Amino acid sequence: MSDQRAHYALIACHVLWRELNFLTAQSSSVIYPVYLEQGLHQEPDRLRREVQKEIDRLDGSYDAILIGYGLCSNGICGLKAGKSRLVALRAHDCITLLLGSRERYQAYFDANPGTYWYSTGWIETTPMPGADRIALLRRQYAEQYDEDAAEFLIEEELNWMKRYRQACFINQAELPLPVGPYRCYTQKCAGECGWLFHELTGDLQLLRDFLNGSWDNGRFLIVEPGQIIAPSYDSSVLTARPAIDENRSD
Repeated sequence: MSDQRAHYALIACHVLWRELNFLTAQSSSVIYPVYLEQGLHQEPDRLRREVQKEIDRLDGSYDAILIGYGLCSNGICGLKAGKSRLVALRAHDCITLLLGSRERYQAYFDANPGTYWYSTGWIETTPMPGADRIALLRRQYAEQYDEDAAEFLIEEELNWMKRYRQACFINQAELPLPVGPYRCYTQKCAGECGWLFHELTGDLQLLRDFLNGSWDNGRFLIVEPGQIIAPSYDSSVLTARPAIDENRSD
């Protein structure tokens, strides 16, 4: 008997690998995951190139290609669907994906300005604000710059950290993972930065629906073959438009 289940390719940031692997194992769909290195959002053009390269490689072999990123500094804007349609999440960044909705993220942001987010994936893939990060940067700067320049850059890093007032750890309670070490690490970083500590329970339903093909228009954007992803500049975050419009100047 032939397999009637949907077959999706998933291209996602490695920050989400624990959550997405957990949900993939439970999904009614067959998922082929590709994880790209964390930090590409800091170079949006590179993020776009790397994701498009994977889209082109996988194109035509799956029912859809799932884009496991938020808007991410417009890094996914310009991605083009070939033979396979693309499915993107209407989100500005991965915190929406970890919290479960744009509305929940916005409500917390409004009530708690100056929050720096910590999650298992972020802690595992990048140096987070705190003494360890400062020590790492100090070593790196010492190798690249003279003493005065290195100290200036460290001071800029410390000034940047002062713009925040609390560290919030997102605890994905569904994950079969001991969160104690991650919580303690976040608390340690908060103390070193002079921040408050807060913990928020995550919600995996948005990502679960993403993998299972439950794509309502309010939360997901479906990009048909021949279309590209574009910013909507409103609460819907993303829109799709014909690829022939990509270079229009109006």
